[in-house]
Amino acid sequence: MGRFLQISGLVIGLAGLVLQICITVPTSMEAGRSFLGSLIFYFSFFTILTNIGAVLVHTALLSSTGYAWFPAFAGPRVRAGVAVAITLVFIIYATVLAQLWQPQGLFLVCDVLLHYVTPVLFVLWWLVAGADGTTRWRDISWWMVYPIAYLIYVLARAPVAGEVPYPFLDVAKNGAASVAISALAVTGLFLVLCVIAVLADRGISRIRGSGARPQ
Repeated sequence: MGRFLQISGLVIGLAGLVLQICITVPTSMEAGRSFLGSLIFYFSFFTILTNIGAVLVHTALLSSTGYAWFPAFAGPRVRAGVAVAITLVFIIYATVLAQLWQPQGLFLVCDVLLHYVTPVLFVLWWLVAGADGTTRWRDISWWMVYPIAYLIYVLARAPVAGEVPYPFLDVAKNGAASVAISALAVTGLFLVLCVIAVLADRGISRIRGSGARPQ
């Protein structure tokens, strides 16, 4: 079951990422961005970066070559951290962003794959086979670096690029106070998910341990 979920997550994740860049870059260039600017725009989304992380985890664990190239992504700390981040992708899109636009055609396909399918597959895989009881409370401080660094990047890039990947981070339109509240809310949610991940990891380890004991 775990391997099936992992292979499915890898194939669907790669398909979603490749399809997304194939339709995003031309559309972005038609909107006036350069090719390089379009690539930067594509890689400026938390969803894209997190799905890349999920693909690297699957790649690292499914092949010896991948493990050699991406050893850090095979570790339990990164596996759990990606599970937290991709859960955030699912929640924020489903509760906030999905209401803001109505994608059509291939954009809709990519939206479903990268915001719903890959998060569900990755979290299910982590619960079935990726969690091993080795995460620690101190790991949360490492996981928090990702959303905080991303937020700093987005806000620093906004005045230069004149755009943000997510509307609730647009200081020019919403004001600094509104953006600060939104950022704190999302960061707080990420922290809550981190706590849940550590508890889940430990709980799953205990269940497996008790199930392995002779009766």
